[in-house]
Amino acid sequence: MKTTAIPSLARTALAAALAAVALAGCGSLPSSAAGGAKACASGFETYERDTLFFGRAIPTGGQVSDTEWTAFLDATVTPAFPQGLTVIDAAGQWRGVSGDVVRERSKLVVLLHPRSEKDDAAIATIVGTYRQRFAQEAVLQERQAVCVRF
Repeated sequence: MKTTAIPSLARTALAAALAAVALAGCGSLPSSAAGGAKACASGFETYERDTLFFGRAIPTGGQVSDTEWTAFLDATVTPAFPQGLTVIDAAGQWRGVSGDVVRERSKLVVLLHPRSEKDDAAIATIVGTYRQRFAQEAVLQERQAVCVRF
């Protein structure tokens, strides 16, 4: 396998739908998607939900092992988001710049956080570290504004 990380649109849509269903109990969607601030129902806070899609195929051959994934999660992701996150196992596929379709085991990391430059920078560091460490062409990031209640 040559490249990694972005599942096909169909698998991406399915994964996003499953994640949305899994997180549906966390709150209601913002009542207004237009303009600046999002309005949430009483008792809810406006947060960002970032979902990161990490492919595990290594372009030079092999896979990111469970041990390597756990080490990356423990050393890079968890310190950046110590308040919590969710990791989902997935099977993805995507077409890289080479034109080849790559099917691979993947990990989705779901982060719920208030919007901040600090968190944006942390996410960029997570993505950059994974791409560099495992020679990845890309890591997909999906972002949505959501309302949450803890």
